[in-house]
Amino acid sequence: MSQDAVIRTVGLVKTYQEGWFRRRAYQALRGVDLEVRPREIFGLLGPNGAGKTTLIKILLGILHPTGGKATVLGQPAGSLDARRRIGYLPENMVFPRHHTGHSALQFYGRLNGLSEDEIRQREPGLLEMVGLRGREGELVRKYSKGMRQRLGLAQAMIHHPDILIMDEPTDGLDPVGRSQIREVIERLREMGKTVFLNSHILQEVELVCDRVAIMAKGQLRRLGTVAELTEVPGGGVGALTLLRVIASPEQLAAIGASGSDGTPSVRLLPTTGGTDGELLLELSDGSQPSLDHWIDLLRSHSISIISVERKKPRLEDVFMQTVDRSSSPESSQEAIHVEGEGGLR
Repeated sequence: MSQDAVIRTVGLVKTYQEGWFRRRAYQALRGVDLEVRPREIFGLLGPNGAGKTTLIKILLGILHPTGGKATVLGQPAGSLDARRRIGYLPENMVFPRHHTGHSALQFYGRLNGLSEDEIRQREPGLLEMVGLRGREGELVRKYSKGMRQRLGLAQAMIHHPDILIMDEPTDGLDPVGRSQIREVIERLREMGKTVFLNSHILQEVELVCDRVAIMAKGQLRRLGTVAELTEVPGGGVGALTLLRVIASPEQLAAIGASGSDGTPSVRLLPTTGGTDGELLLELSDGSQPSLDHWIDLLRSHSISIISVERKKPRLEDVFMQTVDRSSSPESSQEAIHVEGEGGLR
């Protein structure tokens, strides 16, 4: 564990009691060990029910863990000192209908303990940063969703927090709006802020995040940079080499599609909109026989190779495989049944 981590969880557990007489318990978090470094943009990924929202609520002090420990900037998560140094942008932030952009920042600034002079000094720079300068006099209810998201970012930054926690900041925005939010997030990193980002838009996470954690069923399944997660060694996904060829059925039958041990290592896939006899050979890294073998084999049967393309795994590929693995019977985690009205068994 790094000594300078700004967010750290050790063995974090959260159990919800459910049902009549609280005889059934559901573990939303199952021993999560995690740390976020200073000045990084950290992405949290996971399907619905993975435990992401529970983790964020514990960091904010809205929920208390059942077991384990969570600290923010060296202070217990939820403590007054920790909360003062966090800015939070919820997924669907709702502003009171009577507010303008200006009055909304005044309101949230006062909630953060700022004086009128401090709010007045900080407001122009924040509005400029989020692209709302000149629109602060308009009613928030007339703002587009992108404008409300940017105002939400401004209110999260009004007290100059060290950490920004953002829950789905680009959800529902068009490409222009997502690009604008991404630019603000990158500027926050340049200002020395740490950004903890929860999102289901994997392309956005891949573009902006320094490191990414993938959660499933309350457990941390993968953690690393995008490059590390999509690396072939140990990654479990692997790059693919796609060979586009033209071959007759007789030629395809002659070459087969299995390795020397009879295990399929190459798939023959009909190309979309391709000509008759045009197919793709999809070869995974590390499969046997090798790529060189298949090229020699194709040429020896007079099969024309149109193109060879190397396709590296995307973050989406890694995410889907990680989630699929967590859904397998051997890794599934059922709700814990409690005998009587006491604790967990």
